[in-house]
Amino acid sequence: MERELLRNRKATEQRLLSAIQELIEESGFEKLGINAVASKAGVSKMLIYRYFGSLDGLVAAYIEQYDFWINFKSNLPKKEGLENFIKEMFHCQIAVLRGNYTLRRLYRWEFMSGNKFIKDLRRQREDKGVWLIEAVSRLSGHPCREVAVIATLLSASISYLALLEENCDFYNGISLQTDEGWEQLQEGIDELISLWISKL
Repeated sequence: MERELLRNRKATEQRLLSAIQELIEESGFEKLGINAVASKAGVSKMLIYRYFGSLDGLVAAYIEQYDFWINFKSNLPKKEGLENFIKEMFHCQIAVLRGNYTLRRLYRWEFMSGNKFIKDLRRQREDKGVWLIEAVSRLSGHPCREVAVIATLLSASISYLALLEENCDFYNGISLQTDEGWEQLQEGIDELISLWISKL
């Protein structure tokens, strides 16, 4: 019985998360409301409060499910594979952001929010980031302070440009709305990583 209830809860939670995505893709974040989400999912709005605490909690749960850094899982490479590992990591961040319109919309919402759900998301990202920085520092021999700056500049630039893409054709002459433009950015990121790794 308990297993069945858990299965039903997981299915309901996923329906609500899917409803968030459908509503944002249909009419944007501005029209997102607890009644609209419940109606789209075909469940009582009381279940949103029971399972997620509030609409903010539900939105944060969507971000948590799809956030690249929170969900980043990979076996760490040996030292000789570190360069390709770092390059692929940032390529994947680009792919996740460019491939999920809803996630980009919700990141914009997150920037303007500071509730307990958002603070928890940021803590999870921070924990994962610090772990990765320490791991890369050990493998590369570069100090953590230096790795942290490189990681911050690259990941923040990718996030900013991905969020800008929808409303901005070009940035410094690079097309943000085409695969060619993003391939150019990836090539530049790869070059920076190669130069940085080769410092040793």
